[in-house]
Amino acid sequence: MSLHLYDSARREIVEFQSLEPGLVSIYLCGPTVQSAPHLGHMRSRVNFDVLRRWLEFAGHEVRLVVNVTDIDDKILAKAAEAGRPWWAHAYLFEDAFRDAFRSLGVQPPSYEPRATGHIPEMIELIEALIERGHAYPAADESGDVYFDVNSWADYGSLTGQRVADMAPAEDADPRGKRDPRDFALWKGHKPAEPVTASWPSPWGRGRPGWHIECSAMAGKYLGDTFDIHAGGLDLRFPHHENELAQSTAAGRGFARYWMHNAWVTMAGEKMSKSLGNTADVAAAVAKYGGRAVRLWLAGPHYRSAIELSEAALAEAAAQLARIDSFLERAGAVLTDEWVAYAPLTAIGGEFTAAMDDDLATPTALAALFRTVKEGNVALDAGDLESARAARLKAWLMLRVFGLDANAPEWADASASDDLKPVVDGLVGALLEQRAQARARKDWAAADAVRDTLKKLGLKVEDTPSGPRWSLEN
Repeated sequence: MSLHLYDSARREIVEFQSLEPGLVSIYLCGPTVQSAPHLGHMRSRVNFDVLRRWLEFAGHEVRLVVNVTDIDDKILAKAAEAGRPWWAHAYLFEDAFRDAFRSLGVQPPSYEPRATGHIPEMIELIEALIERGHAYPAADESGDVYFDVNSWADYGSLTGQRVADMAPAEDADPRGKRDPRDFALWKGHKPAEPVTASWPSPWGRGRPGWHIECSAMAGKYLGDTFDIHAGGLDLRFPHHENELAQSTAAGRGFARYWMHNAWVTMAGEKMSKSLGNTADVAAAVAKYGGRAVRLWLAGPHYRSAIELSEAALAEAAAQLARIDSFLERAGAVLTDEWVAYAPLTAIGGEFTAAMDDDLATPTALAALFRTVKEGNVALDAGDLESARAARLKAWLMLRVFGLDANAPEWADASASDDLKPVVDGLVGALLEQRAQARARKDWAAADAVRDTLKKLGLKVEDTPSGPRWSLEN
């Protein structure tokens, strides 16, 4: 395996080399649990779940940390609007996010720390920054502590910006800042906020700023230096820029590679609660099935924007149905026991080369679709050896994409999957009508049933054990 990835910090494709042989450490910025998840939130977790699976398929152990931001200005505001305690509000939507990820077959991370569980680590990191001259308590006695962006020459290196060209940081009242672009590491408690949303510190009661949370948790679970920091493109600035600055200014190596996925868009705009252009995860899963939604998210290249539409989701569902139809058809003919794991070489060179080329999932999916087509041709020709090889390759490719229907993460079928017995029954009833028409030599009626099924995109094969239906390929 020679994996090449686009490193956002270097702005080029580089060959990935892990810090420790056989182990890959990844920190992925998780959700701020202020309200219900939408499909835009899901992309990051699905894309990097595919990366994790590919690394594990190649024999690496992956240590993945995904944080939960459960204390934040927005959480306090949303909780107040809803009339519930902030911690109850955060837990409610943390649970909703976890359910959404589970519905798309996302594997649980190695660790999933909450920000509120790591206040001591954050205070320790802030103290180190003050001691090194890169942070300062506000002189206005607010209890705020800020990072001094002018004290760190590399500030802006991740996004290639100069401090002079940056907009002011809007995360705290600017009156206590030396420079409007200085960002908050610690926010002093305000009388209007719940006392429970504050913790004791050397600067008085307060709570952490958003950026310090991730730096502290990444260091806690992955060490001062780790392999990959991942997240959505919208987090590059200011969040990831600020994480990098405060961590390296404190003397830590921090992330060796940076990866960012592009947005899910609607009408060309980034999906965002503030714009109101959100799409409910549960509704999409109920209509199309979790595996189809996952395919729609994972299929395009992770650095390309995805436009949300009913047509795109329906196409993903149709593609998945064709793959499943082949596997079911092959399974009915090939009765051999097949292994639970196969070596990387069994998956095919084209697929492997695509995944190693910065996760080129469109090319990898094209290889999967070709394999399915070849498998169907082999079955039609009675070439069982070729069909068996195609089935194994297709199954392995689905595992990499997290789409293997028999995997444990899909044990709880989605609402649309639950309809399959109903569809089987309805098609079976039509096939029985066709069989009865053929028995009485009513060829016109039999052909009418066949034509109806064909219009629905179904293919009927007459076999010694009776008629079998599948989706047209």
